[in-house]
Amino acid sequence: MTDDRGACDAPWRRRHRLAVDVMIAAAFVLLDTGLTLTGATWWPAHPGTLAWVMLGVQALACASLTVRRTAPLTVVGVLGAFTLVVTLLISPAGVLTPAHEGQVWAPLSTMPAAYGPLFYQRNRRTAYLALAAFTLVVMRPWEPSVSNMTIGLLRIAVGPLLALYFDTRRRLMHALVERAERAERERHLLAEQARADERARLAGEMHDVVTHRVSLMVLQAGALKVTATDEPTRRAAEDLRAAGCQALEELRDLVGILRTAPEGDQTPSVAGFADLVAESVAVGIPTELIEKGDPALASPVVGRTAYRVLREALTNVRKHAPGARVSVRVEYGNAQLQLTVHNTPPSGGPRSALADTGSGLGIAQLRQRIELVHGTLRAEPCSDGGFSVEATLPAFVPTAKSER
Repeated sequence: MTDDRGACDAPWRRRHRLAVDVMIAAAFVLLDTGLTLTGATWWPAHPGTLAWVMLGVQALACASLTVRRTAPLTVVGVLGAFTLVVTLLISPAGVLTPAHEGQVWAPLSTMPAAYGPLFYQRNRRTAYLALAAFTLVVMRPWEPSVSNMTIGLLRIAVGPLLALYFDTRRRLMHALVERAERAERERHLLAEQARADERARLAGEMHDVVTHRVSLMVLQAGALKVTATDEPTRRAAEDLRAAGCQALEELRDLVGILRTAPEGDQTPSVAGFADLVAESVAVGIPTELIEKGDPALASPVVGRTAYRVLREALTNVRKHAPGARVSVRVEYGNAQLQLTVHNTPPSGGPRSALADTGSGLGIAQLRQRIELVHGTLRAEPCSDGGFSVEATLPAFVPTAKSER
């Protein structure tokens, strides 16, 4: 049964984050309204209609913090525009006269607003330009005041500094997790390769030693059958030769089993394709599975190999192509199985600094496995900007092959 917990957690997380942002926005609306009414910013000693209207506009501008994750530049623009309008109404328009001159007119909500562009915005250049303009509006350098400019600069600088710290920490954690996962995968691959090498060594020794002796026995029994003068001896020699030939055939089967994956290999076959696609969809990668033909035409060895190809391809999409759509096409034929995994161009960059580094053992191991079953593997970029992995495998591979 498919585990849908990952798919259910994502909407819950979004609702939780939205609730947190709404509470933060409400808190800053109340805080800025209270500070303004106490004369800490631009509030006049004798407020008129315009002052009350601007107080309501300020509350709406502070309420834009609700979308600080999804639209951080919009929040900066709204609060920056409000601060600029208040500044122009005070000077040069002169229609607002603050009770206390020489203060910072920007609401306190500018602090969390300045945090968003560097933490949630992908384009850092745009974020820096927006924050630079935001800082100029808050500092009012055309009205030089050391205290106002210092307070304004510190108010805007706190958010970006915290954003850079937490973003660096997040990237470092992702890099450490990626490195640990990569080390674990490589450890398993090395252990698997060591087991395969040991099995191949045992198979080679068994073939070299036992096959040689049994072959000599078969040849001597055949010679005895030809040279024997009485019928019972010829029959006994024929029986001995037949038993030796049968032993050789069974030995070849056993050597073939040792040189291939063990029967206890728990890797799923083609029946596990749907589970892999479901896992990819659950983590936010739109994935479509198209199957043509009868899956029963694929032998277990071929099915396990195709499963590994699909698993590695989907893993690479999650690591290197976030936001891409994936199409998985499987065609089962009497002679071959063809698996194609194609992803569209990613909507963003790789999720960690290690995405383009590593030993590359995944594709190399897959290519070795596919060559063992006399198949082919192609992994290359596409003209549309995406990436395609195509594996062509024979439909049937016997467990063992004769070594004559």
